[in-house]
Amino acid sequence: MQTKRILPGEWAPQDAVLLAWPHFGTDWAEMLDEVRECFVNIIEAVTTFEKVMVLVSDENNFPIHQFSYPEKIKTVSCPTNDTWARDFGPIFVKEGNKMVGLDYKFDGWGLKFAANEDNLITSRLFEKKVFSPVVKRENHLNFVLEGGSIESDGQGTILTTTECLMSANRNGALSQNRIEEEFKASLGAERILWIDHGFLTGDDTDSHVDTLARFCNSKTIAYVKCEDSEDEHFSALKKMEQQLQEFRTREDKTYDLVPLPMADPVFEEGHRLPATYANFLIINEAVLLPFYNSPKDQEAKAILAGVFPDREIIGINCLPLIKQHGSLHCVTMQLPEGTVGEKD
Repeated sequence: MQTKRILPGEWAPQDAVLLAWPHFGTDWAEMLDEVRECFVNIIEAVTTFEKVMVLVSDENNFPIHQFSYPEKIKTVSCPTNDTWARDFGPIFVKEGNKMVGLDYKFDGWGLKFAANEDNLITSRLFEKKVFSPVVKRENHLNFVLEGGSIESDGQGTILTTTECLMSANRNGALSQNRIEEEFKASLGAERILWIDHGFLTGDDTDSHVDTLARFCNSKTIAYVKCEDSEDEHFSALKKMEQQLQEFRTREDKTYDLVPLPMADPVFEEGHRLPATYANFLIINEAVLLPFYNSPKDQEAKAILAGVFPDREIIGINCLPLIKQHGSLHCVTMQLPEGTVGEKD
């Protein structure tokens, strides 16, 4: 009998968080100091609670000694095209008492950007033996999947969007049923909830679910709600809200839906950037929340404090990140307990 596997919820215990340090070969070259300050703040916050693994192109350019807990930081030399660890990092599932690292194909969000190095990161990390010896890599490079495009309730339910997963530039003409079969086989999914509406202007990912709606526990979904009927997002996000209201938990009950404010518009050279409070990161004992220098920052923080009463809510200025059309969750990937090794 095959051992059941499960994709842990993000709130499950973690060994570390994976990030990739911005360098001159990335799109951050014009604003390296600004974006590196943001990464420093994220790493500093995470290492208060757990370890961090940082991919670096040159270890001499990583300021490890300026952190409060340098002993919690492991640097790994690894070529990268960019810094969006959520989408090219390994996706770990639990199978029995062990973790399995799934290595999916990453094609630059539907062939929009170069991804030749990022697509190799998971295999290179396993080659470098940075994970626990009992953790095995499983090859799924015939299927395109980005970590930001899926949410798990930790009990066999996957939340995703049709706009992203059904993109022709990702998995060609694969049907929704075929994609569900892949999720059931590799992720151990028993149910897939498809969101058919919702987008953020400036988002390059074709509506990743982690920009729109997030599992906070197996019964709670936080989502972006637009109150301004004049906003270009109003209609689509209203339809998304209505669909979320129709979804049912495994116990056939409605989800506890928690509306997050629509972030105030941020523009760069006349283009609206995809600021969203849904792009938070859950770590051990804390939640890191993107801030955008807006009064709504504190509103979003108060809401999440009610959702995560046992976790500290920490705001991180992510205005630099949205200039390249992503945010806090996008540049991080949690490594669940049992993946990196024994805790110190």
